Formats: sequence, C-alpha cells, structure tokens
Amino acid sequence: MLDANMQTQLKQYFANLREPIELVASLDESEKSEQTHELLSQIAELHELVSASFDGTDDRKPSFIIRRASDATKWVRFAGLPMGHEFTSLVLALLWAGGHPPKVDADLIEQVRALEGDYEFEMFFSLSCHNCPDVVQALTLMALENPRINATLIEGGTFQDEVDAREIMAVPATFLNGESFYNGKMELAEILSKLDSGADAKAAKRLDAKEPFEVLVIGGGPAGAASAVYTARKGFRTGIAAERFGGQLMDTLGIENLPGTSYTEGPKLADNLRNHTGDYDIDVMDLARATQLKPASEAGGMHEVTMANGAVLKARSLILSTGARWRNLGVPGEAEYRNKGVAYCPHCDGPLFKGKNIAVIGGGNSGVEAAIDLAKIVGHVTLIEYDSKLRADEVLQRKLRSMSNVEIITSGQTTEVLGDGSKVSGLIVKDRTRGDERRIELEGVFVQIGLVPNTEWLEGTGLELSQHGEIVVDQHGATNLPGIYGAGDATTVPDKQIVVAMGEGAKAGLGAFDYLIRNEPADDAAEAA
Repeated sequence: MLDANMQTQLKQYFANLREPIELVASLDESEKSEQTHELLSQIAELHELVSASFDGTDDRKPSFIIRRASDATKWVRFAGLPMGHEFTSLVLALLWAGGHPPKVDADLIEQVRALEGDYEFEMFFSLSCHNCPDVVQALTLMALENPRINATLIEGGTFQDEVDAREIMAVPATFLNGESFYNGKMELAEILSKLDSGADAKAAKRLDAKEPFEVLVIGGGPAGAASAVYTARKGFRTGIAAERFGGQLMDTLGIENLPGTSYTEGPKLADNLRNHTGDYDIDVMDLARATQLKPASEAGGMHEVTMANGAVLKARSLILSTGARWRNLGVPGEAEYRNKGVAYCPHCDGPLFKGKNIAVIGGGNSGVEAAIDLAKIVGHVTLIEYDSKLRADEVLQRKLRSMSNVEIITSGQTTEVLGDGSKVSGLIVKDRTRGDERRIELEGVFVQIGLVPNTEWLEGTGLELSQHGEIVVDQHGATNLPGIYGAGDATTVPDKQIVVAMGEGAKAGLGAFDYLIRNEPADDAAEAA
C-alpha cells in the first residue's frame, strides 16, 4: 500500500510522536479489508510507538480506529481506505493521537474541549474530493480532543450501499447523531459556530480588539495573498480578512498554466500562499465574511468594514479581492435539488454518479473539462451549451467529441431541473433555434456556466461597480474611492486567471503603498493642523 517514498516520509513525520498510539481494525474477507490490513501493518512497522491489532468488532468493515494508548476515550474511526486526498488526513490523525500539537488557534482548541453534550459525527468523503480533507481533519481533531465527541469518516466508494440508502449525492456530507448536519466544506471554526451558540460572539470580540491596519485585504485568494505579501514587505501593518483562505483555488484541481510550475493543484497552491503569508507579519483572519463597507469619508478618517459576526475592522487603506463564485442557472428546481443531484464540483461529486446518466451545463473550458472527466466515471454525459457552438479550446473539444458516451447539445437553454421530491430525475431543455422543448432523463446535473463577482455587499457604498457587478479599477488597481483598491476576479480586469489575479494583487499592493506614503495618517494630519 505504501511505496518506499511514502514510508520514508511517514518515518520522518513519526519522529514527532510523543506517546503510544493504537490502531484497531474491523475487517472481513474483502479485498479492501486485505488492503487495510496491509496498510496498518506497514504503518505499525515504521515506529515503535505505533501498534496495530485486527480484532475490532465494528459493523462497518473495513474500518479502523486511531486512539491514544493512554486514553481510549479519545478516538477517530476511518471506514474504508483514507488514501488519495485523505492520506494527509490520516497522517495528521496519527500525529495528533501521538501527542504532536496541531497547528490550530489555541482558542479554537479550548472551545472544542469545552463543548458539552454528546456528539456522534458520521462524515462521507470521496478520494477525489479536495474539499473533504478540511472537514475530515476538523472532525478528527475534535474527536481526539474531547472524549464526548466521536467521529467516523467514511469513504463513500467502499460503502456505496450506505451512500445510496442515505441518498448522498454530494460530498462532503456530514451527519450528527444520525441526522443531516451539513453538506459541503466546513472548517473547524464553522463547525464550532454551529455547535457553540457563543462562538460567533467570541470571534467578534477577538476581531473588535484588533488595532487599525494600515492595509486591510478583504479576500484570501491569489490576488489577496499577493497584495498582502507586497504591502507587508513594505513594512505596513497588514491584515487579511477572508471568508475562505484560498478562494476558488480550493475548488480547482489541476493547474498547468502557472508559469514556472508545470503542474499543481488548487488546495496545494492555497497552502503555499498561506505559508508565504506566514513568512511575514500578516494577520490572517479566517472565516471572516465582510458584509458592509463604510469609506473613510463617512467613517471619519479610517475605512471601516463590518463582518458577518458584527465585528468592525478599521484600516487606512483597503484592497478588495473578494473573488467570484459559480454562477447559478436560476431555473426552477435548481435550488430545491442542490446537493440532491445538482452539483457544481465535478471532482468532488463525480464519483458518486458512477455508471449514471448526467448532464454538464456549459460549453466553455470548465464545462468541457468537466464533461471529459465525468465521462470516464459515469454512464453517459449530455453537455448542454446555450450558444450555437462550444466555446472551449479546440483541443478540449476534439477530446470530448472522441468519447463514445457523450452527447453535445448546442443552442440549448435549460429551463427546469426535474426531480421526484428527493433527487434529480431530469431536465427540460429548450432548443433556442426551433423553440421546441425536450425532456432528458438523468440523475445528476453539473453546472459550469461561469462566475459571479462577490460584490453585492459593496452596493450603495459609493464604490463604482460595472453593470456586471465588478469593481471598477484603473491601471494601478485604484477604485473611485481614495485609499481603496481592487484586485482579482471581483474587478473589471479581463481574463479571470490565477496568474492574472496574482499580478493584479501585486499591483494593488503597490498602489496602496504609494497611497499610504503620500497621505498622512488621519491622527497625524489632525495633530499637524
């Protein structure tokens, strides 16, 4: 199961173990159980503080628990093999169980330990899902820190019957005490906010206590990270307030057009950006969603940004890099069947539709790439494009047309998502040339029709937005409001690409630097007067 390179890496990680840990497996005669036995045996052979036994009695087979030898009440269970994107989660579970401290805010750890009540989590993931590890790792940490929290992390492909019985059509899918808890990506602070009624107030108090920033970046994607690095290097007190650090990178799998990097993946690049910001004195505030802007002209010297939890952050200059999100179809049935057959991440949810008939809506690069990837998994793909021809690169179109289980519909307008009340059953597609409608029977719909800027919260603030809601910026990244800059996919800059966002972020950072050195702080100006 583990090649020589992986074993060498694990040995290096295991140097951080501080106390014994036990692996207890529940197995049957299946091939997956044999693989689990091999994996755990190899892991146990790598360090004297790790032991493995195979006499577990859990109903889910194969599965295994990881627990501290000194405290059997703190454990986490993996059902199925946590390989692929979840191998890192397995390594972290081993290290945390072995006493290696997690790189998590101490306040969050204390919140976990202080939770009262009994919590039984079950969470389903797929090995190709790049959003799942955050949830897996958050629940793992909670289970290993609080004996009243149990977490069973289930690889859906191994337990397909259970996935079907629970009608899980999107991952990550999290259940609490037998009931659906949340579908989608969550980080530790988000889970705590759902369990601890005082979590938001505590977070708001911490943010309110922060001193004003010289540069406050709103958004933690490639543009925001680049902006912060540039201003921090200039010696300015810099903060990043991000609803989700990494932004769209967290939903991006293969990246092959970043100069100097032949191939990387979105979550990995996001980790690199976080590590780079960590090289400087940058205050990164996660899960901080901005809801209101009060420019300095109204706020009295400092720009003020109100967050969703009520906290207010102040700054001499702002860089708005809030990015964009997937555009919705906006047709009947879409919202009703979201996560019940309507999906937006083919890499995350594609494996759940193995052998089924699905549609991909959108004929640009994203849509055609999704159709190509899904055609290797599902039974049949119908690609629907609104325009009279596909807009994807020719090389992608040739690949798509070469696949035998793909139908391409152009001039097709999706007018309704159909379902049986619990899951998707089909689509209504109108031919824009002839005007007739067609019903397509299928079980999944992947929407890939472009992006919408995350700028609704800026409406009515005096900041100029385009007719499409984008932040209007000049060649320096400056907006129409002094001291406020914009960068990345939320702006009018064309070509929404990672490398473009990074460059625009750097430009906005330099613009903010120029503004700050040419304008005195409000307090200094008042004293001079």
